[in-house]
Amino acid sequence: MDRISGLSDELLLKILMLVPTKVAVSTSILSKRWEYLWMWLPRLKYDSRNCSEPECERLQSFLDRNLPLHRAPVIESFSLGLFTSRFKPESVNMWLLNAVYHKVRELDIYYEFHPANPNILPSNLFTCNSLVILKLEGGGILLDVPRMVSLPSLKSLKLQIARFFNDQTLQRLLSSCPILEDLVLNLDEEDTTQKLTVAVPSLQNLSLFIPYDHEIDGFVIKTPALKYFILKDNNYRAHYCLVEHMPNLIEAHFDVVLSDIKSLIGSITSVKRLSICSETIFDDFVFDQLEHLKLCLCKEHFSNQLSRLLKASSKLKTLHLFFMNSDHYLQQEIHDWNEPSTVPECMLSSLQSLSWSEYTGEPQEREVVVYILKHALHLKTATIKSNDLEVPKFEMLKELALSPRASAICQLMFD
Repeated sequence: MDRISGLSDELLLKILMLVPTKVAVSTSILSKRWEYLWMWLPRLKYDSRNCSEPECERLQSFLDRNLPLHRAPVIESFSLGLFTSRFKPESVNMWLLNAVYHKVRELDIYYEFHPANPNILPSNLFTCNSLVILKLEGGGILLDVPRMVSLPSLKSLKLQIARFFNDQTLQRLLSSCPILEDLVLNLDEEDTTQKLTVAVPSLQNLSLFIPYDHEIDGFVIKTPALKYFILKDNNYRAHYCLVEHMPNLIEAHFDVVLSDIKSLIGSITSVKRLSICSETIFDDFVFDQLEHLKLCLCKEHFSNQLSRLLKASSKLKTLHLFFMNSDHYLQQEIHDWNEPSTVPECMLSSLQSLSWSEYTGEPQEREVVVYILKHALHLKTATIKSNDLEVPKFEMLKELALSPRASAICQLMFD
């Protein structure tokens, strides 16, 4: 008897879990003992990427025939990657129902195709008590949440480029997830949701992406327990933004084109880490917990923003000036830099690190760096990174190296 044949079924299953599902299924031809062993797998992943039409038909037939016979009492995770329109919606729904029947805990569906009539998920999915993680991605999915919905175990929800049946769909879904902690919401450009509301008392992580030409009227966010917040809103249409205070927020990343984000900024004044790209001038806000700031250079009034943020952040430790995205690389000349009338408190007590990416050595930029070097009493490192050859790097380094420094221990590094 070979060594593998002497292993228990439990151990063989652990081995099968280490290989792709397709490979695990192929072991059914090895012997009678192996014929149905794969049917006890608690994790299943099927992917039609790069499949020909005959291969897709065989996959559909295989799933139609075998999923109802699956023997694992609990499916830990079930993943479907559907990259063509060849899969029948009724078959997809039946596969999902089988997963629900087997008390699925993690469900990951990718349906890339954008049909005229997107696939509406089975209503039983929205009353699955075992579901902990739900990921839905692709324009081939239409979320039509029934009135009877209950997802008591759901902690993580990811909706990528999916479509909603109406404006109430998302909130109906979210209101039935009492312990939801993580939410990723990436609106599809063809989605018709106009009024978006995210109201989840338990939510700790939120990522919201609103595409450029989505016809949205605005959004409301009520997440008092939130700790991590990513917002990318490059929508060019005028729309409202109403966000309630987030007293527990630790980290926020904003890339927004909205001109009026007072409600958004006012909600994050307790944040400790902030990365932002925005035209907004931060008047009348105090960030008394902010320790780490990353400010995008691409906006016209960035130096004015910098001045206001330095004044507002008395505990700031690190400052990074950078381009948030490669498509933002459109350096604005600094015309409005004026030294603050009084040295910001963070310069005198807390700022330890300065980093500037895509530094060009222009006089206005140099003035900003020189000002910080001159007044930051506790600065430990100043790192300047440049790809610009108009001003030789040696000359840039020399100019800054000769600048007065308030901190005797400050190391000036040039990359």
